[in-house]
Amino acid sequence: MLPAARVLKKVWILTAGRCLTAPQLSKLHSIPLRSFSLHMIMEQQASPYHSGMAEKRALEEEEDGTLAGSKRVKLERENGGSTAEEGSMEVKEEEEEEEDEEDSDSESFADMMKHGLTEMDVGILKYVSTHEGFSGILKERYSDFVVHEISKQGSVVHLDDLTVPMDAEDAPIDVSQVLTEEQKQDLEELQQFKNKESSVSIKVIEDTKEKRTLLHQAVKSLFPGLETKTEERDGGKYIVAYHAAGKRALAEVSAAPAPRKHSWPKNRGSFCHCVLYKENKDTMEAINLLSKFLRVKPNIFSYMGTKDKRAITVQQIAVLKISAQRLAHLNKCLMNFRLGNFSYQKHPLKLGELQGNQFTVVIRNISGTDEQIHKALTSLRDVGFINYYGMQRFGTTAVPTYEVGRAILQNNWKEVMDLILKPRPGAEKGYLVRCREEWANSQDPEAALKKLPVKRCVEGQLLRGLAKYGKNNIVTAFSTIPRNNRLMYIHSYQSYVWNNMVSRRIEEFGLKAVEGDLVLHGATAVPISASEANQYSIHEIVMPLPGFDVMYPTHKVGAAYREMLQVDGLDIDNMKHKIRDYSLSGAYRKVLIRPKDVHWEVIAYDDPKIPLVQTDVEKLEGKPPPTFSNADGKFRALRMDFSLPPSTYATMAIREVLKMDTSIKKQTQLNTIWLR
Repeated sequence: MLPAARVLKKVWILTAGRCLTAPQLSKLHSIPLRSFSLHMIMEQQASPYHSGMAEKRALEEEEDGTLAGSKRVKLERENGGSTAEEGSMEVKEEEEEEEDEEDSDSESFADMMKHGLTEMDVGILKYVSTHEGFSGILKERYSDFVVHEISKQGSVVHLDDLTVPMDAEDAPIDVSQVLTEEQKQDLEELQQFKNKESSVSIKVIEDTKEKRTLLHQAVKSLFPGLETKTEERDGGKYIVAYHAAGKRALAEVSAAPAPRKHSWPKNRGSFCHCVLYKENKDTMEAINLLSKFLRVKPNIFSYMGTKDKRAITVQQIAVLKISAQRLAHLNKCLMNFRLGNFSYQKHPLKLGELQGNQFTVVIRNISGTDEQIHKALTSLRDVGFINYYGMQRFGTTAVPTYEVGRAILQNNWKEVMDLILKPRPGAEKGYLVRCREEWANSQDPEAALKKLPVKRCVEGQLLRGLAKYGKNNIVTAFSTIPRNNRLMYIHSYQSYVWNNMVSRRIEEFGLKAVEGDLVLHGATAVPISASEANQYSIHEIVMPLPGFDVMYPTHKVGAAYREMLQVDGLDIDNMKHKIRDYSLSGAYRKVLIRPKDVHWEVIAYDDPKIPLVQTDVEKLEGKPPPTFSNADGKFRALRMDFSLPPSTYATMAIREVLKMDTSIKKQTQLNTIWLR
């Protein structure tokens, strides 16, 4: 319930970053918080000090449960038009604070979200199962979504060893003999930004190279985030420690010589491989944070795939010439992270090398009968689900990413610039709204940039490019956006076409192979003849993402590809772009996916705050798994375990089970009555 609505004049609705007025809140105050909340799920594609992972997770999730509750709305069940609660698409958090907006500028929750996409907008139209759908809440807690990477060798990646491999080159540090208690206290206060001084100086007694090296190692190992340099003062030498992330501290010691790089043992592999366990952080966010504390560039990290934010995920990463000892010390100061299973290898990790991901998903407050659940999960195991690209592939604002991708392929660069920078209705950060308004009014990139406290966003990167190269050189300005982000737009357009065409394929021919379908012989796609159709199942049929190096089905769906691209002003026979990066070679994707290792159970429980999945960290700490002895518990949850290949969306598997529209717009439409 929301009793505070009677006294609060404003409250942030976290999915939108906007305010509800007091009259709106007064109507909401009698509604359970989770009844009108909305989650957004991000699929595979993570600070304070640590004092017990599980306790912090419980506290953070209890707090997050309230916030998460404010992000979930009811979903319409496809059969019968009844409603159900679920989460969809995770809201991207920003570190920067936002300013409150006046009530006169605020919109209702429904008004803010009505401009988004529905599944129909991106071609997600069909189901393959015949069971009756049922309701449930997905990602009520981020611990309800657990992902373990499956390595290229086929083993499930777990964090189960925190020991640090030692070799002859690793000099153990005896802190009691290196740093005094007073020095440790000063360094700890500096690390936590409690020290008014921007650096801490330690005088080197009995100056030798070995003693200075030991002091450098002690500071960096025991106080991650601090950097050290050697300075000469009054005829003596000092080790100066400063916060690596502190610009002022860095400036004050910048006159000193650069620190000597520690030599890397010749017999040790150049890459430290380890397992990264993270909670409620996406992979790039985690890498950026680790690189900040280590004071290295993020590009020395490599990994095989990106993982969800609103989840607990376990994956392998590799770091170039950073010792396991240094990495392990981060476990002492970073909350909701753990690094372990260290080893040294001669090679980095490469994107796409993984075999897939293993998911453990909890759907709470399910309404389905045991028979409904059995039919749904049996169908998922035996038949599978349509391999759609999930909603998060297409963005969360009123301007879908596939529209930008289409403009790039059309070589319409003014349209690309306008789509990214123009004002748009719906939910956005306040500073982005002001930036877009400034751009619309002045067309001045430098003036618009001044409205942006966050320059690393796509809008900021494009504006910086325009300020540097001018509005008449949009192509070069656009190239200042990182390549992966630029390619995301055209990949989104390919996904949009694929989703629409696979729905057309299911509509025309159902779940059987037919003449003109494509199958893979090695890496080559070939059409099947009428006599061959009975030899193949729907699980072997592939459909192309448009490009210059693919072939299309020879039945009527092949013609539909040509028609769709023609409407978009594109020539299916000429998908090579003037700019090489944007030339699409195309690819093939299976129409249906059957998850592996599918298991499920229905859990009865009384406390909605208890975690229903045991994590790797809890196992390491020797904590018992959750037990559910009360078969007559107040709540029922469905726990699902399954494995999927890379680039497959777990949300689409869950959609098939529940038979619910996962789009934000569809969910919000069902809640407008509460805001009237």
